[in-house]
Amino acid sequence: MNKTFNLLFFVKKSKIKANGTAPIYLRITIDGKPKEIASKRYIQPDKWDNKLQKVSGSSDEVKSLNLYLKTLEQQVYDAHHSIMKDKITATASSLKSKLQGTEQRARMLVPIFQEHNDKVETLVGQEFAPGTLERYKTSLKHTIEFIQWKYSASDIDIKDIDHAFITEYEFFLRSVRKCANNTAVKYIKNFKKIVKLCISNGWLDKDPFVNYKVKIREVEREFLSQEEIQTIYEKVFVTERLNQVKDIFVFACFTGLAYIDVKQLTLLNISTGIDGSKWIFTHRQKTETASRIPLLPIPQELIQKYAAHPQCINENKLLPVLSNQKMNSYLKEIADVCGIQKDLTFHIARHTFATTVTLTNGVPIESVSKMLGHTNIKTTQHYAKILDKKVSEDMQVLRDKFKIHSQLNVAK
Repeated sequence: MNKTFNLLFFVKKSKIKANGTAPIYLRITIDGKPKEIASKRYIQPDKWDNKLQKVSGSSDEVKSLNLYLKTLEQQVYDAHHSIMKDKITATASSLKSKLQGTEQRARMLVPIFQEHNDKVETLVGQEFAPGTLERYKTSLKHTIEFIQWKYSASDIDIKDIDHAFITEYEFFLRSVRKCANNTAVKYIKNFKKIVKLCISNGWLDKDPFVNYKVKIREVEREFLSQEEIQTIYEKVFVTERLNQVKDIFVFACFTGLAYIDVKQLTLLNISTGIDGSKWIFTHRQKTETASRIPLLPIPQELIQKYAAHPQCINENKLLPVLSNQKMNSYLKEIADVCGIQKDLTFHIARHTFATTVTLTNGVPIESVSKMLGHTNIKTTQHYAKILDKKVSEDMQVLRDKFKIHSQLNVAK
């Protein structure tokens, strides 16, 4: 819904003709943005009444001209009402186009967004993960809610998307939807893809994201210590299902694979590496990047343990992985039994591999990045920042060196 809508007739003295007459224009202003329409009528400037917005006089010619201007004004109001009736946000440009018969078919945001999501859905399993589709669906849902909240409309012309629209959308996500910073940023980035699509197709002349900046805040990733891994690994549960979930979680701790990548593993992913030992050769579903991981003794032991499991045989899988929801539910129970005061989720296994299993034990960050399938080593560097224990151990080695050096000097 428009906040302001004003009409103003005026004489444009800058376009005065040789006979001393000047054109009458109608200025349409909606939400502070004006557009001017020529009435195609001319008068002597001194005959115009600015206050009453009409030509002064009582002659039939004057009456006819004022009636024409009144009719033009009513046409603008009718056009505005027609647009609003369709629950579309009116602009001064769209009103001018409608009056002059030059209006083009409006390209509305929601169907463009929906068409994009439909294409993503078609390519799920090939180019996109199911989670990606769900995120775009949620983004569209939030976008529709924002348009209703801000404009009391069901859709908006993409040409009306400007910098103010984006900043207000961000405000809506943070205030009404109560999204945390990084969640709001991700929804805005999803929306930005739709805007870029419109620009690429030539439907938008300007990028409304120019001069718009927003930043992901670094989140401290939780991971397990060596002692916590050992506790979980050695724990034997009464319930077989808990033992199964524990084993698959430990497998992920020593391979660094995400849930979906562990779930999709088959025997074909296990092959002999460059060093003659067994490696995992796979591609991350999230980024489609190659991930090659030498198998440590514990994951090798777990693969052997479940080789004859009915689920593995029937589904041709390496491990009997449950749904992500069930895995995370059981992991919370495992954490309670093992006395681990952390919100244990399957993804913590990946963080644990990056920190406790590899970086802490001196594996170079370049090797860790390659095994994790990161497309940018900066992503891996986030893990290196949180290893206070590793920093402490490295500095202790340096202290010991200085201590020995000092003792040698004293002995001399």
